[in-house]
Amino acid sequence: MAHIFITGAAGFIASRICEMLLNEGTEVTGVDILNDIYDVRLKEYRLNRLLEHKGFHFSRTDITDFTALDKLFTENHYDAVINIAGIPGVRLSMKDPWLYLNVNTGGTVNLLECCRRHGTKKFIQASTSSIYGENAPYPTNEEASSDRPLQPYAASKKGAEAECHAYHYLYDLDVTIFRFFTVYGPAGRPDMAIYRFVKWIAEGEPILLNGDGNQTRGFTYVDDIAKGCILGLKQPGFEIMNLGGHESISINDLISKLEGMIGRKAVVQHQPVVKADMLANLADITKARTLLNWEPEVSLDEGLQRTVDWYMENRTWLKDIRI
Repeated sequence: MAHIFITGAAGFIASRICEMLLNEGTEVTGVDILNDIYDVRLKEYRLNRLLEHKGFHFSRTDITDFTALDKLFTENHYDAVINIAGIPGVRLSMKDPWLYLNVNTGGTVNLLECCRRHGTKKFIQASTSSIYGENAPYPTNEEASSDRPLQPYAASKKGAEAECHAYHYLYDLDVTIFRFFTVYGPAGRPDMAIYRFVKWIAEGEPILLNGDGNQTRGFTYVDDIAKGCILGLKQPGFEIMNLGGHESISINDLISKLEGMIGRKAVVQHQPVVKADMLANLADITKARTLLNWEPEVSLDEGLQRTVDWYMENRTWLKDIRI
């Protein structure tokens, strides 16, 4: 039976990957530092669900602590590493770029080095659509320039990608890098738009909207992202692939959909555009479709309804989550 090492296990995307692998009978070791970048109660909620699985092992380990990571790799053999851990968020990276460099780039190097030293041959790295920078073609394929990131967050992910290629070239490590496009779903991060919009509309609080709302996104349901990452375990060599939604929508239209599902009108307060934010994104997924036979399966309407339903079912404690 395969044994997979997954970082950021209490996080939004990684917890879903863990859950899917565990349901398949795969043994999973998950690590997470449970930091307070966003409300820890959400991380504890996800982690508690995973701890119910017999094949799940958890370690509160920081990926910036090489000694602690090396100890885990010494004690166990892992068939693959899926590195989802990292500091998320474009705007926070403008305030503390050193944190992003240390965790997103430095933490990736620590994991790659553990793989090299201990014979783990497969490495999956989470990256971001933000890496494509300004004036990317639309929809965006993997050949688009990623040499001029617009924020420290994207730059830290570009650094992680470069380190992955170096380890592949030098040590023949099998690497798949996935660039995620605007992921959403139940138990999502509270700093992401859909979570915030659902909470603000449901609780009658104003939506704080940067810009005029005409900016667009290709949202991707979390289950589709998790399935893509699992498929990536089978892909040999070195590949960079987009994982993204197939339906683009403006933020104004997104708010309208959520109003209908929640049954309440939003109060929108417009704020200045944030320079670090991209005006549009949409993934060209030809490569993932060709190499992995991957397609996003959950429609935007269905995914939004699942997210709204989850919030309403857990509203008694979610209404107090720090945004």
